[in-house]
Amino acid sequence: MKINSIILTALAGFASTLTPLAKAADKKPNIVLILADDVGADMFSSYGQSHSAQTPNIDKIGADGVQFKTCFAPAICGPSRALIMTGVYANRTGAFRNDMWAFDSRGTLFTKQHSWAKLLSEGGYKTAVAGKWHCSAREPYEQEVGFDEYCIYEGPDKIKQHFDIDVVAQGRRKDVKLADNRYWYPSTVQNGKYLDATEKDFGPDQRCEFIMDFMERKAKNNQPFMAYWPIVIPHGPYSTTPDNGLAMDIELKKPDVKGMSKEDKERILGEYSKKQKQRFVNLIQYMDKLVGKVVQKAKDLDIYDNTYFIFCADNGTASTAKDRAVERGVHVPFLVCGPGVKQRGMSEELTDFSDVAPTLLEMAGVPFPKDVPFDGKSQVSFLTGKSDTHREWIYAYTGPVQIFRTKTHLLEARSALYGKPDGRLYYTADKRFGEAYKRVDNNPEHSTAKKKFQDLITQLPNHLEPDHPFFSSKYGKKWTANNSIEELARKQLYNHPDYRIYDEED
Repeated sequence: MKINSIILTALAGFASTLTPLAKAADKKPNIVLILADDVGADMFSSYGQSHSAQTPNIDKIGADGVQFKTCFAPAICGPSRALIMTGVYANRTGAFRNDMWAFDSRGTLFTKQHSWAKLLSEGGYKTAVAGKWHCSAREPYEQEVGFDEYCIYEGPDKIKQHFDIDVVAQGRRKDVKLADNRYWYPSTVQNGKYLDATEKDFGPDQRCEFIMDFMERKAKNNQPFMAYWPIVIPHGPYSTTPDNGLAMDIELKKPDVKGMSKEDKERILGEYSKKQKQRFVNLIQYMDKLVGKVVQKAKDLDIYDNTYFIFCADNGTASTAKDRAVERGVHVPFLVCGPGVKQRGMSEELTDFSDVAPTLLEMAGVPFPKDVPFDGKSQVSFLTGKSDTHREWIYAYTGPVQIFRTKTHLLEARSALYGKPDGRLYYTADKRFGEAYKRVDNNPEHSTAKKKFQDLITQLPNHLEPDHPFFSSKYGKKWTANNSIEELARKQLYNHPDYRIYDEED
């Protein structure tokens, strides 16, 4: 039986027996979904890694509810955001990589699959998004996507193109060239209007204020809401924050070391790297501060006990893991608390981003769509203690490379296009972050695990195998002409050199 058939059968039985959490409450619950940008699970203090930032407010979400030890998301932002919005893997949507949208999926992502924002709106919720969108050619305010309100950072040119607002010509913004518009002196459009800003304004603060204002307005009207906060932090460039450094210091300039001695080069570049890492940590800790403000706002509004908070990130850390189909590229934080959540603390259960859409709908008591099945599974039965288990396997990808996991085994770097149709198989036991992983590709003691992964590969639709229709399409031919398979394989199949701590030999 194919995987999609299994999922459909399970969902049919599940839908007939579930009692949505909303029915147990006096009113429908609120939901706040927070998505960090380009940062892996290892950078959050509750995941126990020595190099992490200090994130007490985010950690508290897991302490008050559930922290998944292992969550997988696609290793790059476009496909990750497509999966979190639809609950459907790239094998069916076509959203494989930022530059690999098969089946015209940049245009059809939200016409061939459902946006949970639209489904929640149709189910009586008010929805808002604040931060970074970057999900197909559709904008969050378009009918197919369905958000009621938005506060999105956009460049002045895009604001002029989409909203016919020329902020520079109108004298509302200085014509300055910035390394990025998401941090200092932000360029933001909010509900169809340009949001005026000064050079001392910090974009994440603006969007945090929008989220809190949206929560307050809906709470006062007793209106259930869904607030999606793709927070943009800590995506590069690694800017200063209002708590660390000067305003408008958006990008730390890399030193010119031409003509220097080897010793001086190493010293100066080492100092630069150390400063970059500190700015990265500072951004994460500022994000944690903003998360704390939003949680406190829910408490001040007396809606905290009826509000779910979900915190996750779109892919692994940019400079060392993003766009790599190894565990570090797809292992992201996932923490959730809220009404009816009875599980507590760190969980050994597995989840991936295909689970988010069905989870949100069941939390809200909104029926699942019947025409397009989810590839994921709602977490609600597990979160509420009705089940002690969630999933046997999880899945992620970037471009033509796949990665799978069970609780004890990892299959990573699998790509027929790159000449690696078998990938690399590891026995991890209950360890994570590459600790003591054992290579077991040809070990007969692990043949059952190997066969399970082989069966999953066979049952999933074609994942950019050499005969995939993408490569014969107009866009696929262009992609092939503009890319080096050998160069991409050297990156996407392996860990960054600083993190090659287990066997990756071919």
